[in-house]
Amino acid sequence: MRKVHKDATEALAGLLKNGMSIMSGGFGICGIPSLLIEAIRESGVKDLTVISNNAGIDGVGLGILLETRQIRKMISSYVGENATFAKQYLAGELEIEFNPQGTLAERIRSGGAGIPAFYTKTGVGTQIAEGKPTAEFDGETYVMERTLFADLAIVHAYMGDHEGNLVYRKTARNFNPIMASAARVTVAQVEHLVRPGELDADHIHTPGIFVKRLIACPPGYEKRIENRTVTKHPAAAAGPATKPI
Repeated sequence: MRKVHKDATEALAGLLKNGMSIMSGGFGICGIPSLLIEAIRESGVKDLTVISNNAGIDGVGLGILLETRQIRKMISSYVGENATFAKQYLAGELEIEFNPQGTLAERIRSGGAGIPAFYTKTGVGTQIAEGKPTAEFDGETYVMERTLFADLAIVHAYMGDHEGNLVYRKTARNFNPIMASAARVTVAQVEHLVRPGELDADHIHTPGIFVKRLIACPPGYEKRIENRTVTKHPAAAAGPATKPI
């Protein structure tokens, strides 16, 4: 089965429909599948439930789907950098299901592992636990969380081969790998596409069995930085040197 497609539109052909659930990888705007997100926007599909650690920023990542109002509900952990998100949520135009970050990660991971629910202490006694079953283990109260499994997962990888084996880099490993296994269909965009056998088997993070389609990012693909933080050189931080009298 041919997995490599010429572009994001072709890779998503026949997979998108109104009202579907989509997992979107990345952390902040690091490791986000921006080409696939753009193709989703161009498709016009709407009423989406999007599962992502965050909602991108205005004009970048999932932010472009919020601008076109294609997202009905977000299942997320941190969304504080997106003014469009805040405006729609406060106006009652966008549904949000907040999760502690670790709980969100485990809901996704366990969904990929075929586990329907799990118990955690995180959120006990708070609004997070309202309406959810609780149980006592070893004298401690735990809240039950249902796992997540989506219709589609879109992920970004540093390297991939024609069989769909993927390698992620640094911060992009935070959510992309677990999402790749927690959906009916996974589509990946990769920065460097290589032939089968060129990836070290010990370095593969997502086996190709989880990936149905993939595309190669074009030359010059831009990876955005949300907040650039740099350390000043000691000499610069101290200011200009004082001339001797």
